[in-house]
Amino acid sequence: MTQKSSMTQVSATTAAGSGAAQAGETLRSGVVIEARDLRKSYGFAEKAVRVLAGVNLRVEAGEMIAVTGPSGSGKSTLLHLLAALDTPTSGTVYFDSKRIDSFRDAELADYRNRSIGFVWQRHHLLADFTAAENVAMPLLMRSAGYEPALREARGWLEEVGLGPKAENRAGELSGGEQQRVAIARALIQQPALLLADEPTGDLDEGNAIAIFELMQRLHRSHRLTSILATHNTVLAGRADRILRLEHGVLLAEAEKSSPAGPARGETS
Repeated sequence: MTQKSSMTQVSATTAAGSGAAQAGETLRSGVVIEARDLRKSYGFAEKAVRVLAGVNLRVEAGEMIAVTGPSGSGKSTLLHLLAALDTPTSGTVYFDSKRIDSFRDAELADYRNRSIGFVWQRHHLLADFTAAENVAMPLLMRSAGYEPALREARGWLEEVGLGPKAENRAGELSGGEQQRVAIARALIQQPALLLADEPTGDLDEGNAIAIFELMQRLHRSHRLTSILATHNTVLAGRADRILRLEHGVLLAEAEKSSPAGPARGETS
């Protein structure tokens, strides 16, 4: 069976992106996502490892937030909780003023697929599929038609500077190009919130700057709300706000925490 025909089997006649732009086409205002006293531990009892110890966060529509901190500080954990890819030990995440822990299974899947765009440190592309097919995957997962989804994907590849390579297999692309494909894939549903977990971590300095500048441009042109976890303080300095994870709490850049100190409050 050919690659295209196997993908077509999971496709329907629904037009690509029908309803997919619900989050992105409307100019948002107010708080897009909020975390209240978010805590996360792994393990049990005295062997539990505390990662987040009371994170409070409010992100307004249109903001680009950088979350910094050393490896192991909990940056990835925080993004996973905001995206409902993991559940907190305690505390609550609100999206558009709604508790995401109150979502039913279908609502939760819709939230992850449409409202959140996620860019990982490693691109997680399907090497044997074309760049366009990789970008189209979120639409195909929603039973969009194969050809309409590919047209939409090619448009996004143009936006990230890879139009001429739409039919190249992902495995044929350079690391920087693969991350551009991953960004296009994250944005094809025009999500309300873009989350990026060390998106430049696997790239050399030149590619890292280029990818960050691309994300800034897309953030502005598509009126995104973005949260980027990064250990690169130079790139973080280009965000609207810098927050730092220290000892399980989220602090504004100028603040310092104490390992023995109480969890800090609101950081907005």
